Amino acid sequence: MLELIILIPLSFTIPTIFGWMVFEKAGRKGWETLIPFYNLYVFLKIIKKPMWWYLLLIFPFINVFMYMLMLVEIAKCFNKFKLWEQFVAVVFPFIYLPYLGLNDDEKFVDPDDRPEIKKGWVREWVDAIIFAVVAATIIRTFLFEAYTIPTSSMEKSMLVGDYLFVSKIAYGPRMPMTPVAFPFVHHTMPFSETTKSFVEWVKFPYYRFAGFKKVERNDPIVFNYPEGDTVSTVWQSNMSYYRLVKMRGRDRVWNDKRNFGDIVYRPVDKRENYVKRCIGLPGDSLQIINRQVYINGEMGINPERLQYMHYVHTDGTSVNPKILDKFNITGFDRTNQPGLFQSALTEEAKQGIERLAIVKKVEVRNEPAGQWNPETFPFDQRFSWNRDNYGPIYVPKKGVPIEIDINSIPLYNRLITVYEGHDLEIDGSKILIDGQEATSFTPELNYYWMMGDNRHNSVDSRYWGFVPEDHVVGKPEIVWLSLDQNKGWLDGKIRWRRLFSFVK
Repeated sequence: MLELIILIPLSFTIPTIFGWMVFEKAGRKGWETLIPFYNLYVFLKIIKKPMWWYLLLIFPFINVFMYMLMLVEIAKCFNKFKLWEQFVAVVFPFIYLPYLGLNDDEKFVDPDDRPEIKKGWVREWVDAIIFAVVAATIIRTFLFEAYTIPTSSMEKSMLVGDYLFVSKIAYGPRMPMTPVAFPFVHHTMPFSETTKSFVEWVKFPYYRFAGFKKVERNDPIVFNYPEGDTVSTVWQSNMSYYRLVKMRGRDRVWNDKRNFGDIVYRPVDKRENYVKRCIGLPGDSLQIINRQVYINGEMGINPERLQYMHYVHTDGTSVNPKILDKFNITGFDRTNQPGLFQSALTEEAKQGIERLAIVKKVEVRNEPAGQWNPETFPFDQRFSWNRDNYGPIYVPKKGVPIEIDINSIPLYNRLITVYEGHDLEIDGSKILIDGQEATSFTPELNYYWMMGDNRHNSVDSRYWGFVPEDHVVGKPEIVWLSLDQNKGWLDGKIRWRRLFSFVK
């Protein structure tokens, strides 16, 4: 919180400095623009606004909106009532304020002496829309945002069709890294598959304000997809660009527009939003043994509704849909083998299915230790890991050196080059970082290990590695609406029990 107390007055002092001559035209001293806190008090005196405005200037994110209103009011003191004039005052105060102060034709008018301007209905609506857009953008950027669960990776904790409110202030909101963007859309303009909704010539470095808490183990977290820096506009988030290149080859992915579309780059805050559970914190050592996660050598806490894929052997008949609903089972699929079905089951659902007379056996699907799955991170056969037997792997921590050599470098290659922005070369058995031989690397960010509760239907850190702290968006807090995609409106489409429930 101390950083906010320092940052707020300094951030508003910078544009206020350009109002030196404006202050003097208003009968104040120009040097008063230089003093943090005090300059805002004088500003409010000049535009004759109540002092409770000052209190709102202390609150993070609301203060930005309040300062914009103050700039509009100072423009009105020079009889600037046109929308474009006020827009310029808000967006370019470092140009417009000196213009008002230095131009002899621009006269300061005391707010009490200013004639009342009646706005037409068009202007009233325009002002209302602008106010709503600005206010909603501030709320969406810094406070909370609505989010939809598109996939089953977190079932049964979060269901496909859940609509969430995600808290941006739980872990501290990020400053927008690409601040100039079309409002209320993520990365692509409406009615377009390729047109970017943001510009990249204005970029801010990563900065996170203080939050109410730090990320804790087993927290559900919304974050930007780490492998989403490069995407195929056809596949978007359905399949990673890097996986497409492995499967189809780089030349085809880049040149086959019909099947892959354009290949585009996206900055961190414009990558797809994912939701998973934080399993590993910075500094943790993580290992998965026969599906069970171990943290620092101790058995990890399993989510309450953890589920895995199971084979269900029956006498040839399928399970009654009413029984499936009773145990909250979705996707009970028949295989090519008679009497064999497969489904994702929680432990409770597994025990319920096993008690059915038609069921002969229920067995979990498990990839045995030592059987290498080439789709698992770091995609190197020296690491004979798979989704059910994985690691051990160290989760990097800010400021703590990582020992690296020719055998371990596949684990940290992307971290060093993409996330931390260094040049990496391998010369025989030597590792060169920014041209210097290195046997260790000290990360400047914290990293996390994310996994879905639906462990066999979740593309997570087992498939793309670490999640940097600058990718963390927020914490899902409340399910405000839940719609079952497989049911009609008259057949229980709304999951009433989930409405306004807390996310666990």
